[in-house]
Amino acid sequence: MAEGEVKLEESWKFALESEFSDPYMADLKRFLVAEKQAGKRIFPKGSEYFRALDLTPLDEVKVVILGQDPYHGFGQAHGLCFSVQPGVRTPPSLVNIYKEMQSDLGIPPASHGFLEHWAEQGVLLLNSVLTVEEGKAAAHQGRGWERFTDAVIRTVNDECDGVVFILWGSYAQKKASFVDQQRHLVLKSAHPSPLSAHNGFLGSRPFSKTNEYLQSIGKDAIDWQLPENVQ
Repeated sequence: MAEGEVKLEESWKFALESEFSDPYMADLKRFLVAEKQAGKRIFPKGSEYFRALDLTPLDEVKVVILGQDPYHGFGQAHGLCFSVQPGVRTPPSLVNIYKEMQSDLGIPPASHGFLEHWAEQGVLLLNSVLTVEEGKAAAHQGRGWERFTDAVIRTVNDECDGVVFILWGSYAQKKASFVDQQRHLVLKSAHPSPLSAHNGFLGSRPFSKTNEYLQSIGKDAIDWQLPENVQ
């Protein structure tokens, strides 16, 4: 997966240069090419594998929200965790995120699940695995993406100061367990999935806590309210 073949924002391309030259990324690329040649449909589309990084340059990262895998239904995934493309029904976990946002900040739920407005303000919406096969959840786990996204998190940890890491569920908390809590704020709670949201996600107030911290260190708060006119 040579960097010249991938659309990637320049600050990330520079910071992750060693990852793209490592053999594991070449192995990952061969796997993805073979899957496509076998007629399998991969989500998101190739130009959106790194969409989270493209929208949130390294020096603009203020918040990191970690997900696990892209949505595996047709037309959903577009490279940002928890987000779906305009016109797609809001997924259950995001419905609960909106519920908590309303409880926390009084912001009514958006009519869509398109979260690029957050990403453009410095919220890195990063999945651990960046591709999936249609209809097969977690189909691309263990193929190399986890190592790459570990490097992304490590880069933010090492090169940025005062970032809020929002870690929902045990998977995200384990993945980012090395984050330096002297330099960054780490917010942990249950996952917003309907299976676990009532076990500590609802009522955790991550949005107001994030903004209070950012403002306390002289950064602008995040405007969590999503615009309605998305296409």
